Amino acid sequence: MTKTSVLVVDDHPVVRDGLCFLLESQSDFRVVGEVAMAAEVSAAVERFNPDVLLLDLNLQGRDQFDLVRQVSDRFPDLRILVLSMHSEEVYASRMLNMGADGYVMKQEEPTVFLRALRTVAKGGSYLSDAVKAQRELAGDNTVRLTAREMEVLQLIGQGLETSEIAAKLGMRFKTVETHRRNMRDKLGLSSPVELVRYAVSWSSDPADAN
Repeated sequence: MTKTSVLVVDDHPVVRDGLCFLLESQSDFRVVGEVAMAAEVSAAVERFNPDVLLLDLNLQGRDQFDLVRQVSDRFPDLRILVLSMHSEEVYASRMLNMGADGYVMKQEEPTVFLRALRTVAKGGSYLSDAVKAQRELAGDNTVRLTAREMEVLQLIGQGLETSEIAAKLGMRFKTVETHRRNMRDKLGLSSPVELVRYAVSWSSDPADAN
C-alpha cells in the first residue's frame, strides 16, 4: 500500500509528538517531517514534498490566512488540513477561501481527525456536519469571493485605504478599486461605506458579518 505522506506543523512539541504517534500507527499514513515555525513551512514543503500539510492555526510570527494562501499558491498540488482550537464557525470558511482543503478542531476525537485527513488526502474538502448545516441554513457571503478579494477585504477591515492596500499588495490603485466594486456586488452591498462596515465586522468576527 502506498502511504500518504504528511508534514506536521505545530509549535507545541507535545501536540506534535502526539500527532506523529497517531499518524505512524495508521497503515495509510507516514510522517515525512515536523515543523514548529511558520517561517519554516515553505522550505519544509520543498524538502519533504508531502502529500498533505497538517497545519496548526496558532503558529507564532505570521498571519495564518496569508500563510495558507501563499503555500497554496506556491504548491498547488499540496493538500492542506488546518488543525485549530478556534471555532469552525468563525474561521473555517476563511481558511478554505485562502486555499485550505479542510478544517478540523483539536478537540475532536482521533477518529474524526483521521476521517478529515483521509478526506483531504483523497482530494475532498472537510468541514464538520454542524458547519455544513450552518452554511446551508444561513449562507456564507464570503464564499463568493476570490482569495485576492478576501485579502483586500481583510485589509479594508484593518482600516487601510485603497492606496495603502495597493502599495501593500503590489497592485495598481485601479485594480484595488475594481476588487472593491466586485466585492460590493457579490456581497449585496450598495455603497463603499457599507463595504467598510462589513469588512470591519468580518475582520473582528466573521460570524457576525453574515
